[in-house]
Amino acid sequence: MIDQEIKVVEIENQKRLDQYLAQKQNDLSRTMIKKLIEEGQITVNGKNVKTSYTVQAGDTIKIIVPEAKETKLEAQEIPLDIVYEDKDIIVVNKPKGMVVHPAVGNPDGTLVNAIMAHCKENLSGIGGELRPGIVHRLDKDTSGLLIVAKNDKAHIAISNQIQNREVKKVYLALVRGNVPEDEATIDMPIGRSTKDRKKMAVTKNGKNAITHFKVLERFGNYTFLEVRIETGRTHQIRVHMSEIGHPVVGDMVYSNGKNEFGVEGQMLHAKSLTFKHPTNGKILNLEAPLPKYFEEVLNLLRKEKKIT
Repeated sequence: MIDQEIKVVEIENQKRLDQYLAQKQNDLSRTMIKKLIEEGQITVNGKNVKTSYTVQAGDTIKIIVPEAKETKLEAQEIPLDIVYEDKDIIVVNKPKGMVVHPAVGNPDGTLVNAIMAHCKENLSGIGGELRPGIVHRLDKDTSGLLIVAKNDKAHIAISNQIQNREVKKVYLALVRGNVPEDEATIDMPIGRSTKDRKKMAVTKNGKNAITHFKVLERFGNYTFLEVRIETGRTHQIRVHMSEIGHPVVGDMVYSNGKNEFGVEGQMLHAKSLTFKHPTNGKILNLEAPLPKYFEEVLNLLRKEKKIT
């Protein structure tokens, strides 16, 4: 257990508690700070406060970070498509159909199980549990690039970049219908659906969510898009595209789920990631090619387009 106390001498500008601590603490990510505040592990003047508490001169902030618990997850020898690896991070090209982290219904065979076998003991333990540094996630049926941290320092650095919107994420998607705009931005808040708690939805009480898209090819009843996201809300691209009437082909949740091309799951691929290396600050720009099935569908549509 880590026990730390900070006495606030003076405040130059008004800051929320989570923002203040994120600047003061190099060994805690802002996400972790929020979690500790919500759990009552961070107190101000001996009292529990909210993340939005405005820090005042004279405050005494106490931080308790519990020891990481041993994970019950098991390592499994599952092949990985590694795009980049060094002593701090691994970037993998996750296949469609692979779950990132074990959960009810998917107890094993996940990316985490595979990463544990590949990295042995060299993984981060951020979040109060010794788990294989999953800094961000992809849906089960979304393929593409994912960053995994090998140590806490790398985990915090990448988490902060994501929090500050410094990680550039580019996706490729095949959606239904003929999208009329060549380029557009969708700025609609996303939150938990009030009708189905397993789904996300555009809702006025949701969190800010911004998606940019550009048309790469049109095929009459389908459109091939390049999509960039500023925010990383759960199911963001799928929810936004469905909301504007152009759901991702094969999406079982936010459309009728039908995939006319015999492919299971949504046709959404995390094509590239651009971010700063957590240790040396070098800009990494990594790409993953479209999966074979995705290319085959596009080629089929191109042939049909030529015929018509």
